[in-house]
Amino acid sequence: MELTNQDKLALEKLLKLAKEKDLDIEGGKIRRTSSRFCLGVEHGDYNGTELFGVGTDRFIWMAYKPNGSDRLRLFSGNFPDDGIVEFTLGNVPEPKSADIADTWARFPFGVEYILRREGIKLTQGFDAVIYGNIPGGGMSRSASLTLNLILSLLDVNGIEFDDKLKIVDLAQAVENDYIGSPFGWLDQIMILFAKEGFGTHYNPKARSIDYVPLGKGATDFRIVGLDTGTVRPGLEKSTYKIRRAECEQFVAILQKAGYEISSLADIRDKTLYEKIMAQFQAEYSDLCDRLKYIFHAQKRFYEMLDAWKAGDIEAVGRIFREDGIGLRDDYKISGPELEAMCDIARTVPGVLGERMLGGGDKGASGALVRADSVEELKQAVDTAYPQNHPAFADKYAVHICKVVDGVRVYDKLP
Repeated sequence: MELTNQDKLALEKLLKLAKEKDLDIEGGKIRRTSSRFCLGVEHGDYNGTELFGVGTDRFIWMAYKPNGSDRLRLFSGNFPDDGIVEFTLGNVPEPKSADIADTWARFPFGVEYILRREGIKLTQGFDAVIYGNIPGGGMSRSASLTLNLILSLLDVNGIEFDDKLKIVDLAQAVENDYIGSPFGWLDQIMILFAKEGFGTHYNPKARSIDYVPLGKGATDFRIVGLDTGTVRPGLEKSTYKIRRAECEQFVAILQKAGYEISSLADIRDKTLYEKIMAQFQAEYSDLCDRLKYIFHAQKRFYEMLDAWKAGDIEAVGRIFREDGIGLRDDYKISGPELEAMCDIARTVPGVLGERMLGGGDKGASGALVRADSVEELKQAVDTAYPQNHPAFADKYAVHICKVVDGVRVYDKLP
């Protein structure tokens, strides 16, 4: 498989880092894992909805090679101050340890811990160098890193799973049980299964993956990530954790009241929805707002999926915009910088839809844009965003993305 220009630049960085840090990756492999762009339903995974999205071409690259020992030695070019992370298999800090909460090392520690906890026998360590260009917050940098580490550690130990969803379960456990981040499984699914030229449709009831081609005749468009330059804390420290707890609380309240549901996604019937809203609005108005978003997002989801299949990207964009308004007003998960990017995007005629991405608070917004309007959007952001948020004038970025495979492996490094 031939290296892209992005891959070649990343390889140069990786080889330079390996030489500087005396890490032996010569003749090893590079595993590249993508970012993701969720088209629906954002925050739907832990609420039980179906999911749809694509892999996008902002990546994490890891060059690695077995080192013939039971030790892992890793260095991240994105977090150089953490130095080389080195540990023996079976000897990592306990989950949610305070002394690793602010270091990227919690990810390789967590991967080793969860694999071992699940009875996966690991005997072979590796040397590795890592570099990524996924913006922090909104495009799933942590999920991409976790998947890369899991797949690479399994690879050097000669372990494969027939059921790839097992990898998703392991990656979620790293975030949930070791790091303490209340992650769902949207990000991991959209990266692990992403396929160039297709959207990925996940049905949680059947635990099934379907690939959906964009219908013929679609307007030429681009996916644009609008990185606000803000740094979002881990999901364990964010509004995401609060919203997830609220949704779980409301499900428990409804179950106690006699409603036979297991998640908010089970409330699909309009009559049932209106009955619940009328019964609980006065006492639990905030929780009803969360349900309002999920209920209408599910309705929009199937409309959006049909529009994608038909090649009606204008309708996909419109629904994407409506979803963003619901996330902002009903789910209340967005943030001022995220909405500033959306407000700017809406001033550009060729922008088909825009909204915040990911866990919320900080990070990136995203837009679906006619190909011939991308430069106009970039100019609008370059003009208005630094004026609106001068503290991030030298930190924001506009990422023009295309749909790619979620995972790619290159063998035999030079």
